[in-house]
Amino acid sequence: MKCRVCGAAMRSLITDLPFKVSETTIVVLKGLPVNQCDRCSEYVLDDPVMKRVEEILDRVDVAAELEIIRFAA
Repeated sequence: MKCRVCGAAMRSLITDLPFKVSETTIVVLKGLPVNQCDRCSEYVLDDPVMKRVEEILDRVDVAAELEIIRFAA
């Protein structure tokens, strides 16, 4: 897979990413599988992973300021 930003090669890796789900709530998903560019660090989530991320984020308590959740496919 090639990076849509710079055209370099993308590689699969596991990382932690933050998601802002409301004005005051940030969720950090740990152990998230992504494809990341070797050159510019742009990343892409595969469709099944993104679907699971959306399911997880839909269940977040937006009353919390910060929540850390381990990703499990």
